[in-house]
Amino acid sequence: MKKVILVAAAAVFSMTSINAQSDSKAVQFGVKGGVNFSTITSDDFNDLKSRTSFNVGLLAEIPLTDRISIQPEVMYSGQGFDVKEVDQDNVFDTNENVEYQLDYIQVPVLVKVYLIEGLSVEAGPQFGFKIHEELDFQPNSDGGDIEVNADDSYIKDFDTSLALGAAYKFDGGFFVNARYTFGLTSIFKDDTVFQNVDAKNAVWQAGVGFMF
Repeated sequence: MKKVILVAAAAVFSMTSINAQSDSKAVQFGVKGGVNFSTITSDDFNDLKSRTSFNVGLLAEIPLTDRISIQPEVMYSGQGFDVKEVDQDNVFDTNENVEYQLDYIQVPVLVKVYLIEGLSVEAGPQFGFKIHEELDFQPNSDGGDIEVNADDSYIKDFDTSLALGAAYKFDGGFFVNARYTFGLTSIFKDDTVFQNVDAKNAVWQAGVGFMF
């Protein structure tokens, strides 16, 4: 009888160990969304204010070890900046902020390191593809939008950034995260009047998500 109990206990322990190893190596998929606070960093622009927008997308977590994973993502990211109107030349008849909207499909590829169970830090490159660009003279209401034609744009269609962040994942799959991304290359095209201006995207993000 004792031998039967010992064999049964060993079998249960073995199955538990196998499941634990399987879970630790399983690829997980998820969804995420959150808020963006974006601007551009440049010595050539003063008094730029951040644009508040949102991000939403899909992600996967691919474990390499018990503590290290690769996390690729694909997400929509509303970026850009706010410019305070100065009516020196009577060009505008409003004192409201003008919002320069730069919307991207962002593809970060992050290395994720778990410090303790649930808590991780992450870092990696991010590749941005501009999908929309416009000026909004009434950012707090409908109207006032002027779409920037691709042929008239001074902004590059592709952007490279570095992302740094942290996340906490709960047992049920729900997680919270915060991240800062800063551009590695200037957003302005080389063949425009801004070709010598070094201006880079900078975005703070905070959000929630769920892993399946």
